[in-house]
Amino acid sequence: MPSIRPQYLTFGNLINNRLFRIPEYQRAYSWETPQREDLFDDILKSQQKGSAEHYMATIVTLTRSPKLIGTDEHQVSEVVDGQQRITTLVLILKAIEKFLDESERREKKAAMELAELLVKPDTDAMLLLQTNHDTSHYFANYLRSGEYPEARTAKTLADRELLRAITQCEEFVKSWKSTKSLIELLALLKNRLTFVLHEIEDEGTAYTIFEVLNSRGLEVSYLDRLKSSLMGAAFELKGGNKLEIIDELHRIWADIYRCIGLRQGMDTEALRFAATLAIDRSPSKPLGEKDALEALKKATTAKKISETANWLLAVTQACDTLKGNRRLNAVTRIGQARLVAVALNLRNDLEAGERSKLFRVWENITFRIYGMFGNDARTRVGNYVRLAWKIWNEKLSATTIARELKEIGREFPVEGAVDELRKADCYSDWSEELRYFMFRYEEHLARKRGQNFRNEQWERIWEASAADSIEHIWAQSKAPESQVHRLGNLVLLPPKLNSSLQALDPQKKRDAYTKSGLLIAQEVASELAEPWNGAAIKKRGENLLKWAAEEWGK
Repeated sequence: MPSIRPQYLTFGNLINNRLFRIPEYQRAYSWETPQREDLFDDILKSQQKGSAEHYMATIVTLTRSPKLIGTDEHQVSEVVDGQQRITTLVLILKAIEKFLDESERREKKAAMELAELLVKPDTDAMLLLQTNHDTSHYFANYLRSGEYPEARTAKTLADRELLRAITQCEEFVKSWKSTKSLIELLALLKNRLTFVLHEIEDEGTAYTIFEVLNSRGLEVSYLDRLKSSLMGAAFELKGGNKLEIIDELHRIWADIYRCIGLRQGMDTEALRFAATLAIDRSPSKPLGEKDALEALKKATTAKKISETANWLLAVTQACDTLKGNRRLNAVTRIGQARLVAVALNLRNDLEAGERSKLFRVWENITFRIYGMFGNDARTRVGNYVRLAWKIWNEKLSATTIARELKEIGREFPVEGAVDELRKADCYSDWSEELRYFMFRYEEHLARKRGQNFRNEQWERIWEASAADSIEHIWAQSKAPESQVHRLGNLVLLPPKLNSSLQALDPQKKRDAYTKSGLLIAQEVASELAEPWNGAAIKKRGENLLKWAAEEWGK
């Protein structure tokens, strides 16, 4: 066991004469609102305690070569654990600097000191904290200028959470300023919040410490635990290619975390799916996170360590491909069905045309079972999971995969699915499914007219919530209760257009529908040449159901 000499430091001492760097092989910023609110509560509790110190967390860093800034030497520290908390606290410091009143002498002095702490003078490129995976440079730009865009403009999950964190940290600071002094807040952060710092020179020792802290109750994601286990095993290697394996792991984990930063919840799914597909026997359900960790952390040789990390990266990228395809990702939120899609994505030996046809079969059957019939995640768990395992491990042919998919859907015929929709409320609990249904219908109309399917409007629809695009042709406030949420009375429009139409009579919406840019809305506009009533709703609904029977019966 390596020697561990922890330092007990205030936050002020922690950040004094240090430059923090978060390596690319660490996860990106991933804290969400609950974690940030817990931090804000900790600060408020510290204020209520009076002069007592408030312990915050353990920080583990790797010591790198120091940097000379002016005449002061700054220790460069790569953060192995604790980056989420440090990042959020640095954002609070910037918010304080931004809202200090420079017309008041003490606050102006504090603002200048903070500015020089966060962005080192004479070298604008040198920040107190340099984050990772920040391709849009939101963090660095905020520290330098105090400016940032709205969170909704971010293209990745990590960037979106970072921008939300900036907004919430500013709201916290402004709330504090409304009743108390920002000088008091700054003093509290620097002098009363305390940390235990493990400052390590050897990276292998850092992962050993990480494992020790985790065994003592440190809250760490299972994916991060797997990384720590594989990295620790790599540092224990005795062979001559040890350094090459460590460098490879750094690159792989940088790619994994870069990929995970794009999508909500992908770290959990990638870990579970990778282990489920990798175990020796066909399972009956996806492995849980703990079992997945145990299944994948057994690697101890250089070959196995490399294979495990590369396998996890491949599965992560396959999950990302699925989640990045709005159409396929919209089919279901059911894990076992997504596992089959991921297994198909992993099969590079399948020809592109074969894979495309298989995805269409998977899509149709999966939507029938979970979308049209409305079954929950308990339905056909084993069937999907066993098929996914065989797709990857037994390398089933495209013909066999299609046959087995159709066998899964045999007890869920399209005729029964259509009957379910005929009597269903297609708005209240079916908004996500309705959006997907209408997307497929839009594709159908484009094909029918010999047009190329244009996705610009649909990109806007996918990015908004489903409710922002669902339009009641006959307004909810006026339509009969028995007809208002029926399929025939619903259409999709670009976000916010439906709210602008609100309670207008159907005939007065025709012009807006025609100009919407959506074929499905233009079709409704032509139908509004006749009175829109219960009979019209039923007629349109039956036409849609007739099409659905053909579309999802294939």
